[in-house]
Amino acid sequence: MKLFQGLVAGTLALAAMSSAAAAAEYEFKIGHAASSRHAFNTGVEMFAEAVAEKTGGKVAVEVVGDRALGDDKQLLEGVQLGTIDGALVSAPTFPLAAGAAGFDALQLPFVVTSYDDMAAVLAGPVGQKLLDSLSEKGMKGLSFYEAGQRHFLSREKPVKSLADFEGLKTRIVPIPLHKATWEAVGTNPVGMPYGEVYSGLETGVIDAVEINLSSVESENLFQNAKEVTLTGHYFWPGVLVINKAKFDALPEDIQAAMIEAGRETIARQYEFVKTDEARVAEALKEKGVTINQLDDLKAMQDKTAPVVEEWSGKDPVIVEFIDAVRKGS
Repeated sequence: MKLFQGLVAGTLALAAMSSAAAAAEYEFKIGHAASSRHAFNTGVEMFAEAVAEKTGGKVAVEVVGDRALGDDKQLLEGVQLGTIDGALVSAPTFPLAAGAAGFDALQLPFVVTSYDDMAAVLAGPVGQKLLDSLSEKGMKGLSFYEAGQRHFLSREKPVKSLADFEGLKTRIVPIPLHKATWEAVGTNPVGMPYGEVYSGLETGVIDAVEINLSSVESENLFQNAKEVTLTGHYFWPGVLVINKAKFDALPEDIQAAMIEAGRETIARQYEFVKTDEARVAEALKEKGVTINQLDDLKAMQDKTAPVVEEWSGKDPVIVEFIDAVRKGS
């Protein structure tokens, strides 16, 4: 009986979604490279709901996760070309694939220490400046949604001190900032697509990965690696973008509603991720994962401080971002 009721409920929900889409004047597919169980998916769903509400149902946003439209680089390129309506793309992809160096500001090691501080800066003038900078690259930046503060996941031995990082083959996104950061810590950084992390851990191609807990859970990485160390070295914002030509073709009231929906949902999604992180940690423990603390976190911070200093000179907005964080706005 419960199964039958569930099937009926699911059918009704799909029918309601189809009806809403049919009634919409404008439709967008927004993709992301994470699991549909991931915090990124929640963020885009929040945006979709806010846009539908603010436009009276005139805009319908379909969320497409699980890399169905491609990985981050493919999504970013697709949005620029107009072959993909929109996407939530991990921030480090923008310096890598779009030459947007200012986005390195979002992942300077140990500059931001709280979800609230990150949300406040991204919803403020500096965050808006970063979003606006994408217009010249064929994209309209609308919002930021968080995957979670980054920690360290290793296959075999627990990492409890700075010395334990030494030589570990650690998956990174292959951008200069991440390479410099993890070389400073003492690891052997390995550039690898996100979709290959599971098999990389399984086969031992990599020893470890710096990653957020939500991905450890949603990508089932805990099946191949059981040692988490809570380092909180930086956050992992995704940047919500849509093709600029498609955005510019919309009526002004629809444009305004989408901009407002993006801005208003930043704090709400960050609050969700902050709260959900504790749940995820407990869920991972139940799956046999050990949650460790780093004995000498200050030493890790000291090792990476020169990286922050070096990157501060690479783009003016990076300095603005650091100043905004320190001022608490």
